[in-house]
Amino acid sequence: MAVSTANVTVKKRDQLGSRANKRLRDAGHLPGVVYGHKQDVIPVTLPKKEVVGYLNKGTHVFALSIDGATENVLVKEVQYDHLGIEVIHVDFARVDLNERVEVTVPIELKGEPKGEADGGKLTQQLADIEIECLVTEIPDAIRHNVSDMGMDAVLHVKELTLPAGVTAITDGEVIVAMVREPIVHDETPAAVEGVAEPEVIGKKEKEEAEAAEAAKKK
Repeated sequence: MAVSTANVTVKKRDQLGSRANKRLRDAGHLPGVVYGHKQDVIPVTLPKKEVVGYLNKGTHVFALSIDGATENVLVKEVQYDHLGIEVIHVDFARVDLNERVEVTVPIELKGEPKGEADGGKLTQQLADIEIECLVTEIPDAIRHNVSDMGMDAVLHVKELTLPAGVTAITDGEVIVAMVREPIVHDETPAAVEGVAEPEVIGKKEKEEAEAAEAAKKK
């Protein structure tokens, strides 16, 4: 299912720099930029709660209303704070709604592999995939049913079920997931090296004592 365009009203940002950006964030806004299509770069102020809400839903395409004009844009980069939690800046690239673009979307695995009945466990190796498609047809995720995966089965990118019009850019041989028997680590304490060491030491001391005693009798 393609994600619909998010309509957001933004303002041009006149004050630039880290201090100005901090003041924006403290006031509940986000700094951002709009660029591309050989037009001027426009620094903008974004309504944080609204934009972050769309981003959390996997929205890629926005219709930004700037001074009464609408710019169709694609999210190109989202910057987070040092903890990777709070969004602190968003970059948008202008797009034509009829052009094909390259984007990264998450992979969602559905179902329970039949291999789990034999003691296997599904392990997802790849969380996201890079794809190419029309701007208006960007899926919020690539979903694949893994019910048919048996024990020791391996799922590659080339085997994913992609929506019509979507092609994978990520190498088709990359492993997405596999079903394997869990590795059980033996937690039984291994025999400690040198357990017999006290006996060896004791034997050595005894031998040295006997040798000293024999020397005295000579």
